[in-house]
Amino acid sequence: MAPELLLAGVIATALVLYTLTAGADFGGGVWALFARGPRAEDERRVIGRAIAPIWEANHVWLILVIVLLFVGFPRAFAAITTALHIPLTLMLMGVVLRGSAFTFNAYDPKRGDGARRWSRVFAVSSLLTPVALGVTLGAVSGGFVPDPATGLVGTDFLRQWLGPYPFAVGLFTLALFVFLAAVYLVDEAEDPELKALFRRRALVSGGLCGVTALLAYVAAEGGAPQIREGLQGSSWALPLHLATGLAAVVALGALWTARDRLAKLAAMAQGALIVAGWCFAQYPYIAVPGYTIVGEAAPPDVLWPVLIALALGAVLLVPTLAYLFVVFKVRPAPAGEDDGH
Repeated sequence: MAPELLLAGVIATALVLYTLTAGADFGGGVWALFARGPRAEDERRVIGRAIAPIWEANHVWLILVIVLLFVGFPRAFAAITTALHIPLTLMLMGVVLRGSAFTFNAYDPKRGDGARRWSRVFAVSSLLTPVALGVTLGAVSGGFVPDPATGLVGTDFLRQWLGPYPFAVGLFTLALFVFLAAVYLVDEAEDPELKALFRRRALVSGGLCGVTALLAYVAAEGGAPQIREGLQGSSWALPLHLATGLAAVVALGALWTARDRLAKLAAMAQGALIVAGWCFAQYPYIAVPGYTIVGEAAPPDVLWPVLIALALGAVLLVPTLAYLFVVFKVRPAPAGEDDGH
């Protein structure tokens, strides 16, 4: 396989992993924003405990996407970061504010008004950042036409992203993230009342995923015809839709019947298939219609060392992240379970 296609595959894989990890963390912040009633503080405590051990590590996948775009597809990277400067800046501000607010809130010894203010900053940033990410992903699906002389994209910093389709993708991204977070939190919560609360929220947000997906599909007719054509006319479209629909049905059914681990696995499969479907529909473009994977790739003598470095780095990174999840996320069995008593 050509090195540029391998590198594009790594970028797509990193987007999937970012969705399943950091996406759920953003969704947890959104649920913290909507926590109300006598159990509100308990809800926030469960959310904070679920996020705290690994929330910073999740951004490694976003950093990987940015670095690989910059090194492997420099002209497309320049076009995207120029034309989408505003939503990317808003997303970056959201990530920084969210991380800072989470830290200041978690380690405030007084737990007074300052902690509450930081909690609100964390929650609002968690709401806005997924929308900005979705707007960015939706925007690269149309409007990127390079100047024949310079190769630079023509932009007024608004045209590529200020439209119905990018914002529809932004809403869909938000709905998917809050759904993943609610499903994860059902599994994380130990209090039966909180489990039931997050289960109801997961079922509602699962329905919102379907509504916002339909909205994005309708908006794609005028805003991203390449994506719409791929999702309805490609040879892989029907199997993808069937697999995604099956994962969604299994997730919702497992939630309804309180099979929490199965619901979590099915929701993860659903999220991964959604991102994979977008990547397949986007192919062969990085930014539609003027920036293709093959046409914008760096020379092979740049791409192959990058791929080798990725392979070597994965030997260290993947086991380390897996161990991090084991240390902080695998619950010890109750006394007596491990010896058969």
